[in-house]
Amino acid sequence: MDENLDDVLAAVGPRLKALRLRRDVTLTALAEATGISVSTLSRLESGQRRPNLELLLPLAQAHQVPLDELVGAPATGDPRVHLRPLTAHGMTIIPLTRKPGGIQAYKHIVPAGPAEQPNPQVHEGYEWLYVLNGKLRMVLGARDLVLGAGEAVEFDTRVPHWFGRADGQAVEFLSLFGSQGERMHVRARPAAGKATGM
Repeated sequence: MDENLDDVLAAVGPRLKALRLRRDVTLTALAEATGISVSTLSRLESGQRRPNLELLLPLAQAHQVPLDELVGAPATGDPRVHLRPLTAHGMTIIPLTRKPGGIQAYKHIVPAGPAEQPNPQVHEGYEWLYVLNGKLRMVLGARDLVLGAGEAVEFDTRVPHWFGRADGQAVEFLSLFGSQGERMHVRARPAAGKATGM
């Protein structure tokens, strides 16, 4: 086998271990997430087992990193976060966190356009929104709110909710979402009449 390939494969184990420790995940938790046994994971990390695609694909998915990061990245890794925007519900959503579980952060960009018909949805979790630019229309249960730049709102996502542009102009906002119902803790008191603390 080519010496360069041997070197690449030998570097995979330490990289897997460093990634798991950086994410503060146990071998047991990783085994549950991937379906790979603890002993196999341990042997992979120690270099006693050669990595193959069948093992690396579920590990890349569990760690939420590209496969090439497991195989070809330098040992220290690249500290830059490579964001991959997605488009859903007529807006661009940019994930700002990569660690699975816990609170997830996103930037949402709703382009300028005509008014939309609200279509409220429900799901498990708790969400916090902060408007960066523009005016955000938010339907939350029986309430129909307009939030301006600098305003925040938090709510239980089991309440029917929808958000979009309020006035035809583009709007940008941040969201923090906890799938298990984690709540944000906002220390500053809002000005009277602001739509916060739902």
